[in-house]
Amino acid sequence: MRRRTALAIAGAVTLAWGEWLNWRWSRALVGDGGGDSEAVVVLGYQNPQATANFINRWRVRAGIRSIAADGARGTRVIFSGGAPSGGAAEARLMADYARSVLAFDGPVLLEDKSATTWENITNVIPLLEDVDRIKIASQPAHALKARAYLRRQRPDLAERLVHADDYRPGEWTLVKPLLALYGLWTLRGLKADERKVSQ
Repeated sequence: MRRRTALAIAGAVTLAWGEWLNWRWSRALVGDGGGDSEAVVVLGYQNPQATANFINRWRVRAGIRSIAADGARGTRVIFSGGAPSGGAAEARLMADYARSVLAFDGPVLLEDKSATTWENITNVIPLLEDVDRIKIASQPAHALKARAYLRRQRPDLAERLVHADDYRPGEWTLVKPLLALYGLWTLRGLKADERKVSQ
Protein backbone atom coordinates (compact mmCIF):
# COMPACT_ATOMS: atom_id res chain seq x y z
CA MET A 1 0.00 0.00 0.00
CA ARG A 2 2.79 2.41 0.92
CA ARG A 3 4.66 1.57 -2.26
CA ARG A 4 1.55 2.22 -4.35
CA THR A 5 1.00 5.54 -2.57
CA ALA A 6 4.64 6.53 -3.09
CA LEU A 7 4.42 5.69 -6.79
CA ALA A 8 1.20 7.69 -7.12
CA ILE A 9 2.80 10.70 -5.43
CA ALA A 10 5.93 10.40 -7.57
CA GLY A 11 3.78 10.19 -10.70
CA ALA A 12 1.75 13.24 -9.72
CA VAL A 13 4.89 15.23 -8.94
CA THR A 14 6.44 14.24 -12.28
CA LEU A 15 3.32 15.29 -14.20
CA ALA A 16 3.12 18.59 -12.28
CA TRP A 17 6.81 19.24 -12.99
CA GLY A 18 6.27 18.65 -16.72
CA GLU A 19 3.27 21.00 -16.73
CA TRP A 20 5.12 23.72 -14.81
CA LEU A 21 8.26 23.62 -16.95
CA ASN A 22 6.33 23.73 -20.23
CA TRP A 23 4.19 26.62 -18.91
CA ARG A 24 7.32 28.49 -17.85
CA TRP A 25 8.99 28.04 -21.24
CA SER A 26 5.86 29.20 -23.06
CA ARG A 27 6.13 32.57 -21.30
CA ALA A 28 9.89 33.13 -21.48
CA LEU A 29 11.47 35.80 -23.72
CA VAL A 30 8.12 37.41 -24.58
CA GLY A 31 6.61 40.81 -23.86
CA ASP A 32 3.17 42.33 -23.76
CA GLY A 33 3.29 43.63 -27.32
CA GLY A 34 1.23 46.34 -28.85
CA GLY A 35 -0.03 47.43 -32.23
CA ASP A 36 -2.50 45.98 -34.67
CA SER A 37 -0.48 43.84 -37.07
CA GLU A 38 0.60 40.35 -36.12
CA ALA A 39 2.38 37.32 -37.52
CA VAL A 40 2.22 33.78 -36.18
CA VAL A 41 5.20 31.65 -37.18
CA VAL A 42 4.50 27.92 -37.12
CA LEU A 43 7.67 25.84 -37.08
CA GLY A 44 7.72 22.55 -38.95
CA TYR A 45 8.89 19.15 -37.79
CA GLN A 46 10.47 16.34 -39.86
CA ASN A 47 7.74 15.09 -42.17
CA PRO A 48 8.75 12.37 -44.67
CA GLN A 49 5.16 11.41 -45.53
CA ALA A 50 2.84 13.07 -48.06
CA THR A 51 0.53 14.66 -45.46
CA ALA A 52 1.21 16.58 -42.25
CA ASN A 53 2.25 14.25 -39.45
CA PHE A 54 0.83 14.27 -35.90
CA ILE A 55 3.31 16.81 -34.53
CA ASN A 56 2.92 19.20 -37.46
CA ARG A 57 -0.87 18.95 -37.23
CA TRP A 58 -0.72 19.89 -33.55
CA ARG A 59 1.64 22.80 -34.28
CA VAL A 60 -0.75 24.10 -36.94
CA ARG A 61 -3.67 23.92 -34.50
CA ALA A 62 -1.59 25.77 -31.89
CA GLY A 63 -0.72 28.43 -34.45
CA ILE A 64 -4.31 28.92 -35.59
CA ARG A 65 -5.67 29.09 -32.04
CA SER A 66 -2.98 31.68 -31.24
CA ILE A 67 -4.86 34.04 -33.54
CA ALA A 68 -8.17 33.36 -31.86
CA ALA A 69 -6.60 34.03 -28.44
CA ASP A 70 -6.44 37.76 -29.21
CA GLY A 71 -9.22 38.02 -31.74
CA ALA A 72 -6.73 39.66 -34.11
CA ARG A 73 -7.99 40.19 -37.65
CA GLY A 74 -5.86 39.81 -40.73
CA THR A 75 -3.06 38.08 -38.84
CA ARG A 76 -0.65 36.44 -41.24
CA VAL A 77 0.37 32.87 -40.53
CA ILE A 78 3.84 31.89 -41.67
CA PHE A 79 4.48 28.18 -42.06
CA SER A 80 8.21 27.49 -41.93
CA GLY A 81 9.99 24.29 -42.89
CA GLY A 82 11.72 22.79 -45.87
CA ALA A 83 12.00 19.22 -47.10
CA PRO A 84 15.23 17.96 -45.50
CA SER A 85 14.46 14.34 -46.43
CA GLY A 86 13.00 15.11 -49.86
CA GLY A 87 9.35 15.20 -50.83
CA ALA A 88 7.00 18.06 -50.04
CA ALA A 89 8.15 20.90 -47.81
CA GLU A 90 6.89 20.90 -44.22
CA ALA A 91 5.56 24.43 -44.78
CA ARG A 92 3.39 23.29 -47.69
CA LEU A 93 2.02 20.27 -45.80
CA MET A 94 1.12 22.41 -42.79
CA ALA A 95 -0.54 25.03 -44.96
CA ASP A 96 -2.55 22.34 -46.76
CA TYR A 97 -3.72 20.97 -43.40
CA ALA A 98 -4.70 24.44 -42.18
CA ARG A 99 -6.74 25.09 -45.31
CA SER A 100 -8.32 21.70 -45.97
CA VAL A 101 -8.93 20.38 -42.46
CA LEU A 102 -9.10 23.45 -40.21
CA ALA A 103 -10.75 25.62 -42.90
CA PHE A 104 -8.37 28.48 -42.15
CA ASP A 105 -8.94 31.21 -44.72
CA GLY A 106 -6.64 33.95 -43.42
CA PRO A 107 -3.41 35.21 -44.98
CA VAL A 108 -0.73 32.50 -45.28
CA LEU A 109 2.92 32.78 -46.22
CA LEU A 110 5.29 29.87 -46.81
CA GLU A 111 8.97 29.63 -45.98
CA ASP A 112 9.99 26.31 -47.49
CA LYS A 113 13.80 26.28 -47.49
CA SER A 114 14.72 25.75 -43.83
CA ALA A 115 16.27 22.55 -42.50
CA THR A 116 17.03 23.71 -38.94
CA THR A 117 15.46 25.97 -36.32
CA TRP A 118 18.20 28.54 -36.88
CA GLU A 119 17.35 28.58 -40.59
CA ASN A 120 13.62 28.83 -39.78
CA ILE A 121 14.30 32.09 -37.98
CA THR A 122 16.82 33.41 -40.51
CA ASN A 123 14.42 32.79 -43.39
CA VAL A 124 11.26 34.21 -41.81
CA ILE A 125 12.88 37.48 -40.71
CA PRO A 126 12.08 39.28 -44.02
CA LEU A 127 8.42 38.31 -43.49
CA LEU A 128 8.34 39.86 -40.01
CA GLU A 129 9.81 43.30 -40.61
CA ASP A 130 6.49 45.14 -40.87
CA VAL A 131 4.45 43.53 -38.06
CA ASP A 132 3.93 44.85 -34.55
CA ARG A 133 3.63 41.51 -32.77
CA ILE A 134 5.31 38.16 -33.41
CA LYS A 135 4.20 34.77 -32.08
CA ILE A 136 6.15 31.56 -32.56
CA ALA A 137 4.12 28.36 -32.28
CA SER A 138 5.66 25.00 -31.50
CA GLN A 139 6.19 22.84 -28.43
CA PRO A 140 7.16 25.31 -25.65
CA ALA A 141 10.87 24.40 -25.41
CA HIS A 142 11.26 24.50 -29.20
CA ALA A 143 9.43 27.83 -29.45
CA LEU A 144 11.67 29.23 -26.70
CA LYS A 145 14.74 28.11 -28.63
CA ALA A 146 13.41 29.87 -31.74
CA ARG A 147 12.72 33.06 -29.75
CA ALA A 148 16.28 32.94 -28.41
CA TYR A 149 17.55 32.61 -31.98
CA LEU A 150 15.50 35.64 -33.03
CA ARG A 151 16.99 37.61 -30.15
CA ARG A 152 20.44 36.62 -31.32
CA GLN A 153 19.82 37.42 -34.99
CA ARG A 154 17.54 40.44 -34.72
CA PRO A 155 17.18 41.91 -31.21
CA ASP A 156 14.93 44.67 -32.56
CA LEU A 157 12.40 42.15 -33.87
CA ALA A 158 12.67 40.07 -30.69
CA GLU A 159 11.26 43.06 -28.80
CA ARG A 160 7.97 42.37 -30.62
CA LEU A 161 7.63 38.78 -29.39
CA VAL A 162 4.46 37.83 -27.52
CA HIS A 163 3.46 34.38 -26.36
CA ALA A 164 1.52 32.02 -28.59
CA ASP A 165 -1.24 29.71 -27.41
CA ASP A 166 1.03 26.66 -27.54
CA TYR A 167 0.68 25.72 -23.89
CA ARG A 168 -2.58 24.55 -22.35
CA PRO A 169 -2.85 22.79 -18.99
CA GLY A 170 -3.85 19.18 -19.40
CA GLU A 171 -2.82 19.01 -23.06
CA TRP A 172 -0.14 16.37 -23.71
CA THR A 173 -0.03 15.88 -19.91
CA LEU A 174 1.34 12.35 -19.99
CA VAL A 175 4.18 13.22 -22.37
CA LYS A 176 5.01 16.66 -20.93
CA PRO A 177 7.63 15.20 -18.56
CA LEU A 178 9.38 13.66 -21.59
CA LEU A 179 9.04 16.93 -23.50
CA ALA A 180 10.48 18.70 -20.46
CA LEU A 181 13.51 16.38 -20.34
CA TYR A 182 14.09 16.81 -24.06
CA GLY A 183 13.65 20.57 -23.68
CA LEU A 184 16.22 20.74 -20.87
CA TRP A 185 18.72 18.89 -23.07
CA THR A 186 17.99 21.15 -26.06
CA LEU A 187 18.13 24.38 -24.09
CA ARG A 188 21.33 23.31 -22.35
CA GLY A 189 22.92 23.13 -25.79
CA LEU A 190 21.56 26.60 -26.53
CA LYS A 191 23.17 28.01 -23.38
CA ALA A 192 26.47 26.37 -24.34
CA ASP A 193 26.27 28.05 -27.76
CA GLU A 194 25.60 31.41 -26.09
CA ARG A 195 28.66 30.99 -23.87
CA LYS A 196 30.82 30.29 -26.94
CA VAL A 197 29.50 33.40 -28.68
CA SER A 198 30.18 35.61 -25.64
CA GLN A 199 33.79 34.37 -25.23
